[in-house]
Amino acid sequence: MTNTPKNLSGRVAVVAGGTRGAGRGIAVELGAAGATVYVTGRTTSGERSPMGRRETIEETARLVDEAGGTGIPLRVDHADTDQVRALIERITDGRLDILVNDIWGGDPLTEWDVPFWQHDLANGIALLRNAVETHLITSWYAAPLLASTPGSMIVEITDGVSDRYRGSLFYDLAKSAVIRLAVAQAEDLRPHGVTVVALTPGFLRSEAMLEHFGVDEENWRAGIDKDPNFAFSETPRYIGRAVASLAADPHKHQHTGTATATWELAKAYGFVDLDRTQPDWGQRARDLGVSP
Repeated sequence: MTNTPKNLSGRVAVVAGGTRGAGRGIAVELGAAGATVYVTGRTTSGERSPMGRRETIEETARLVDEAGGTGIPLRVDHADTDQVRALIERITDGRLDILVNDIWGGDPLTEWDVPFWQHDLANGIALLRNAVETHLITSWYAAPLLASTPGSMIVEITDGVSDRYRGSLFYDLAKSAVIRLAVAQAEDLRPHGVTVVALTPGFLRSEAMLEHFGVDEENWRAGIDKDPNFAFSETPRYIGRAVASLAADPHKHQHTGTATATWELAKAYGFVDLDRTQPDWGQRARDLGVSP
């Protein structure tokens, strides 16, 4: 079993929504493989986004540097077409190998355990704009550059690979729509050799999730007492290694137009999480009698 290989030297990536969570893990692992990574988001050392989190794009870029890549932090609101256009124009070397659409910002907008007609409508519409419209805007501006870069790739980060209902209509619609975005983009970009996949993590030990369980990454297993499912969780670096492994695969185009998962790519490519295990949330979900 392997960690991230050092074989993305010279490649250029944009991780849209790279401030924290899966986006940060992906950016760092792309850096560990030698890539130049543009890290975008709305929280900087001088300004916080409406999410109110303390993690910043500068921190992520520094972690990319420390991992062996080149991190470039850029504040971008991906709902603003002018800012996204400026981001793509900033990539002056004429190539874009990897675009990761991980823009989200929907946690404070999602209402659980209520029927959709009792969910705040403004919040629901804002969630869809944050989590779907931003992805489409970013891909729209990036597509010409991707189409002119041989072997390029788009990764749409979602939640789940099945058609199960995810517990809130607006949340479910956003995550399902992102999978469909991958399918549709794959067809339009197929003649240009661009690979497009939707990718889900399992039970992600993001910064917010660790706080929810009252633990940190060093003692995370203490959270299992609160929820046995936490034993099957994975770090954000696991999905980062999934993206880096896929990006380095010369045969990755066979995956285009599909929805896949960290646990599936771990088996295919042989990478492991930071603790050298291979968390398999798909198997855990099936053991619980639900679709992942």
